[in-house]
Amino acid sequence: MLKLKKSEVATLVALLLSPAVSTSGWAAGHPQTVVDVEFVGEVVVPTGTVFDGTEIGGLSSITFDSGRDDYYLLSDDQGNRPTGDPVRFYTVGIDLADGTLDDGDVEFVSVTQLFETRRIPFPPGGLDPEGFVLGREGFLFMSSEGNVFANPIIDPFIKRYNRNGRTTATLPIPDKYISNGVDMGVRFNLSFESLNVTPDGRSLVTAGEGALFQDGPASTFTNGSLTRILLYDLRKRRPTAEYVYELAPWAEPSAIFGVNGIVEVLPIDDAGTMLVMERSFSVGGVLGGGTGNVVVINEISTDGATDVLGTDALFDGGSPIAFTPVSQRRVFEFDDLGIPIDNIEGMTFGPALPDGRQSLVVVSDNNFSAGQFTQFVVLALTIDSVE
Repeated sequence: MLKLKKSEVATLVALLLSPAVSTSGWAAGHPQTVVDVEFVGEVVVPTGTVFDGTEIGGLSSITFDSGRDDYYLLSDDQGNRPTGDPVRFYTVGIDLADGTLDDGDVEFVSVTQLFETRRIPFPPGGLDPEGFVLGREGFLFMSSEGNVFANPIIDPFIKRYNRNGRTTATLPIPDKYISNGVDMGVRFNLSFESLNVTPDGRSLVTAGEGALFQDGPASTFTNGSLTRILLYDLRKRRPTAEYVYELAPWAEPSAIFGVNGIVEVLPIDDAGTMLVMERSFSVGGVLGGGTGNVVVINEISTDGATDVLGTDALFDGGSPIAFTPVSQRRVFEFDDLGIPIDNIEGMTFGPALPDGRQSLVVVSDNNFSAGQFTQFVVLALTIDSVE
């Protein structure tokens, strides 16, 4: 008797239902749009949970391997914590076969160390791992924010890896991102937080979490900020385009600390339509179910936006230069869920759900803090073609 896995049953059901809307079958170059979003479940992993001798935490990015029905989650552990845990990613199974996410549906399967070169581990504190995505031919890509406060300054980078965690290539970073810590390049902790690929696998997309020094002020409660979305040609391994995103101010004021930034950019077609996740945090904030984390998802389009790849500074003489930013519209606010929201940073498309809708899986970075938690949230997206 033929026996099917739960994931295989879900795939068969989705095919038999033959939904009218498009989900994961994007047409190259044809614009798509999100027309509806629904919450389908949450799973929380307590801080301090240990797997295979390492502490689960700092999960800053997630990517889905549809061929293996696995998820890869990057920990932003810099290898300098008292635990001695290495720079690493986890392989995780997430069971969405019944169309919901419930306790027991998230299973950690393995952990893999990431190396600076093919043989040499990263030195403790030698990077700030943030973005992680599976590309074509089974390669994984990781981005690091670097560290402006290190001496000498640690530059941001994007490296390519095999599944064993060994470096196979390094992508060039435009000079405008290289920081002097004063008036040029990335600000501290506001660099390459996001990393994803277009559906055709040809382009890699990342973004500055906040503004470069030369691109104007960082976001505050009273003003927004200008960030850059950077695209790479993966075949040629070089930047090909760059667009400006207008970042919102902090969601709540704070006299102690606040921040708002792009934590993930996820293309939904090959025509420049993407989901951008903004995460605002204010110490003492009461939003986000009392956590101070306010997370929203906007849909953007690069259609008609100015390509600023050749522009080193977006400000001139204290004022922004002339350009057309990407268009954006709000598609989801996590505050609407009415549950505590942790420091959500990672976002990926998972499999089609049994009713044919597209799953969107997000995960939080708990900062290894006893007052936080690792949070998995799954949303069901209805995605349709733009007429």
